[in-house]
Amino acid sequence: MSEKKTWHVRYPESIAAEVTIPVKSMPEMLQEVTAMYPQNIALSFYGQKMNYAELQKAVYGFAASLQKNGVQRGDRVAIMLPNCPHYVIAYYGILAAGAIVTQVNPMLVEREIEHIMNDSGAETLVVFDALYPRVKGVQGRTKVRNIVIVSLQPTEADFSPDKPFEGFLQEGNGQYTPVNIEPQQDIAVLQYTGGTTGRSKGAMLTHSNVLANVVQSYEFFKERTEIGGEKFLTVIPLFHVFGMTACMNFAIYTANESILLPRFDLEEVLNTIKNEQPSVFPGVPTMYVAITNHPRAEEFGIDSIETCNSGSAPMPVELLRDFERKTGAKILEGYGLSEASPVTHCNPPFSERKPGSVGIGFPSTDYKIVDLATGTEEVPNGELGEVIIKGPQIMKGYWKMPEETEVTLRDEVWNQ
Repeated sequence: MSEKKTWHVRYPESIAAEVTIPVKSMPEMLQEVTAMYPQNIALSFYGQKMNYAELQKAVYGFAASLQKNGVQRGDRVAIMLPNCPHYVIAYYGILAAGAIVTQVNPMLVEREIEHIMNDSGAETLVVFDALYPRVKGVQGRTKVRNIVIVSLQPTEADFSPDKPFEGFLQEGNGQYTPVNIEPQQDIAVLQYTGGTTGRSKGAMLTHSNVLANVVQSYEFFKERTEIGGEKFLTVIPLFHVFGMTACMNFAIYTANESILLPRFDLEEVLNTIKNEQPSVFPGVPTMYVAITNHPRAEEFGIDSIETCNSGSAPMPVELLRDFERKTGAKILEGYGLSEASPVTHCNPPFSERKPGSVGIGFPSTDYKIVDLATGTEEVPNGELGEVIIKGPQIMKGYWKMPEETEVTLRDEVWNQ
């Protein structure tokens, strides 16, 4: 993909149009960051802090417990949690064990949970205690045999024979056995997406896919991202691919702090901004609307925010300008999809933006707009068509759906 693209003229000399993706797994990435910045704060949750050394220890502990319970390379382990430290520990612990993170939206009803469990074949599930009854309602119709329960408040509930997170974390006695992971082939995440056809399907994101999107993100935003000097307000859900990459993985790659909030509660968000002073706030337009419309928003120190990455829906131009006026931040609208880990486009932080657009292509990302009739012929500028995208962040395919994969991954388009 060395050919110079039209949007590359927007890139300054300091930003590479093409990036090299290291051949390493996501746990190796965390391990390297921890080795360099062990005392940097990795996670913050309602005032409690965890540094990278502590996070790494917990990740290996969780991986060891998974191994003790029979989880092997390639097995699927599901996470059904709100944003919390347990999510990050479970996510990286699953990957360290060589298993595949299966993302489950906590808002799903029993029928949808059952579908994902059966489609993925997950036998282990990490779940929030409030959702436990919903999971137990479908367990008998799935292969799930191990349930690990996360409680964010003290509880006297008895989940036997299932296991509380803290107890499970000790079962492996920290005796983690390293796993040989092939980053370009091994699946890291099954990201279920409704798409446009039928029941949700699992986009297979390899370790290299997920890492690629983080490396691309850093290259694109590096002039506004200080290694070890940023705080990410992480309130968009980590079970969503946007939160997974733009908050959790990007923050870890840059040795920065994630301030985790389990939901978007306006007063809680504003108080967190006041107390923690985050500098990076990936979000969606409804979040920015709520903050902008709060009559006393400026009293909460929202001017600490410097960069906002907005996705999932168009950002009204007037809202963008009003939010930026109140905070001094820059909102950068982008575009992505589950199948692309997810980011493919963004308004540039280093040159002129076009509010209301998805921006320009990420480093090492190519795209065309083709006609709907053939799916291969490029349309002239200004005409409607279908966006097709090529890059190292593009999924391996759909889980157990070779026909859907063949239709979606169109190599012939790029061979013309």
